[in-house]
Amino acid sequence: MARGPLIVRTMNTLDRTIGAYRGAGETLALVPTMGALHAGHLALVRRARRRADRVVVSIFVNPAQFAPTEDFASYPRSFESDIAALRGKDIDLVWAPPREVMYPEGFATSVNVKGPATVDLEDRFRPHFFGGVATVVAKLFAQCRPDFAMFGEKDYQQLKTVIRMAADLNLKVDIIGVPTVREKDGLALSSRNVYLSPTERAVAPMLYRTLKESAARIAAREPIARVMSEGWLAIEAAGFAVDYFEARRAETLCRVETVEDGPLRLLVAARLGKTRLIDNIGT
Repeated sequence: MARGPLIVRTMNTLDRTIGAYRGAGETLALVPTMGALHAGHLALVRRARRRADRVVVSIFVNPAQFAPTEDFASYPRSFESDIAALRGKDIDLVWAPPREVMYPEGFATSVNVKGPATVDLEDRFRPHFFGGVATVVAKLFAQCRPDFAMFGEKDYQQLKTVIRMAADLNLKVDIIGVPTVREKDGLALSSRNVYLSPTERAVAPMLYRTLKESAARIAAREPIARVMSEGWLAIEAAGFAVDYFEARRAETLCRVETVEDGPLRLLVAARLGKTRLIDNIGT
């Protein structure tokens, strides 16, 4: 039977275990997750395993990054199957704190992020989101004391926000971006894909196809504004309600006008039925 990781739910046990790793001079990689694990998360785990002596996966559905109108209560939770997915992956520890450990009574501190967190992309539609992410990630870094932390490129603005926060606060964690894992038809893996109906699931890969086509046209020196406008219309015609479809500077996420502003990142967020999907691609 495959070996399962140690499951830890209290700070005392976490401190003792992480202290033992550190006392032995071992390096540590952290994979922060909200559970509902899929192949994309396991790609982060594999990258972490190559980087460090010890691998910690955190599973915590963070209420601070959900607005009152969002799906915190219905966010998929599958702890037993998550642990089964990690079994045999050479994970050392799963940090699965209850809410009262992460946010005890009287908790009154949060991280205020700007820079790539305030560029009129996800923050336009979820202004609460990156502050909640930054706060919980800062706590996870303090609790687990990793040398490396693995984040998927699918949540590209989040990745850039965490990189900026770690640098600005001197957190001494090397943030590693891991390429997006996709289905065979190109759809980026996401825990929210389970919400798609069969008809919607057949349409969903249109986002990635449009990103790829737009990136190729921009690389061929077609005007960025025209390419992005036509891509937006194509996505809408497929049945999506588009929140944004934009070309930005890859490092800062600032706006661009020509390909000479590159390297670029094309980013999209759109709703298909009740499901909001995001994706991005480099040029």
